[in-house]
Amino acid sequence: MSASAVFVLDLKGKVLICRNYKGDVDMSEIDHFMPILMQHEEEGLFCPVISHGNVHFIWIKHSNLYLVATTNRNSNASLVYSFLYKLVEVFTEYFKELEEESIQDNFVVVYELLDELMDFGFPQTTDSKILQEYITQEGAKLEVAKTKVPTTVTNAVSWRSEGIKYKKNEVFIDVIESINVLVNANGSVMSSDIVGSIKLKTMLSGMPELRLGLNDRVLFSLTGRDKGKTVMMEDVKFHQCVRLSRFESDRTISFIPPDGESELMSYRINTHVKPLIWIESVIEKFSHSRVEIMVKAKGQFKKQSVANNVEVRVPVPSDADSPKFKTSTGNAKYVPEKNLVVWTIKSFPGGKEFLMRAHFGLPSVENDEAEGKPPITVKFEIPYFTVSGIQVRYMKIIEKSGYQALPWVRYITQSGDYQLRTNL
Repeated sequence: MSASAVFVLDLKGKVLICRNYKGDVDMSEIDHFMPILMQHEEEGLFCPVISHGNVHFIWIKHSNLYLVATTNRNSNASLVYSFLYKLVEVFTEYFKELEEESIQDNFVVVYELLDELMDFGFPQTTDSKILQEYITQEGAKLEVAKTKVPTTVTNAVSWRSEGIKYKKNEVFIDVIESINVLVNANGSVMSSDIVGSIKLKTMLSGMPELRLGLNDRVLFSLTGRDKGKTVMMEDVKFHQCVRLSRFESDRTISFIPPDGESELMSYRINTHVKPLIWIESVIEKFSHSRVEIMVKAKGQFKKQSVANNVEVRVPVPSDADSPKFKTSTGNAKYVPEKNLVVWTIKSFPGGKEFLMRAHFGLPSVENDEAEGKPPITVKFEIPYFTVSGIQVRYMKIIEKSGYQALPWVRYITQSGDYQLRTNL
């Protein structure tokens, strides 16, 4: 890993705050970062790593800030990036919004966080819940008794405090899947995949150990039970609490959970996905007079399921005016600043078809600027349903006091990058 220093810059490249961790890179090297970045932008080159001599700048942009790490070694760039994004996450947890003003207003807390998050170029405590136990935004009011570092920092289980107690012990499991689909103008699916995450809300006393079982294809084939619906997960990423060696040996997800809300794991399933909401569109443009739009939406999922808060976003020419709509359900509105018609359907049952017609006037003078062909995009959420068929088979909760705890499971499928191209 080994980052020599971390800088937070404004949009002009002025250093707002910085921390030198190793002292092996001259801090004035940061003055070269912005001129090189501007030069790359002018040349149309966007490079995530910029070099000046033997110094490398690894950077990300967030809001009106640049976060830059410097190194003069062959460091693990992906790990440095993970740290920079974690830095954004922790600062956002503390200040709600991470921007130039929040850094300037909280520079004492920012320095304290930079000291705790990294030591000699290596990440240390990066869990914001643990950091909030001993770095508060009321730094001047800290009592002497509270300045003692919590045991969680030196524990083997650094993400969970000891002595947690609840009257009612429960754990809530959310399995959330986002569908990414790209359909061309001829109706063929060009690309599709599923990005999933398993989120926990744990309200458990003591130091419980949890074991989670999924219908994982690799597990079923290892145990000779390759029957029924199984799922092949790729790019699996776990929270630090999961025992990776146990997962690699017998595919058991075993962990001591953080208290409260956390993301246990994320995964990707690279498979052909049938679009859950199919859109057919006919867009006719009559020069100098009008545009006629007809959109048909069909729910291609189980009849007992219902998609909630469906939004179909249909692009229209930038010079269109005088909108008129007719819908079989829901309501349509024109959003001129985005050149869109947004058709909203609160409840969309599976197997149903709905229709929306729109009429726009066009100016008599033709717009000289050639416009692109933006796709139709769809937003939706289907509860109690996963398109991949992933299932939580069991959740075992083991705690030395032997209390009974209730696990609750909820499945949600939602739209990710869901686009259907048009012939307009």
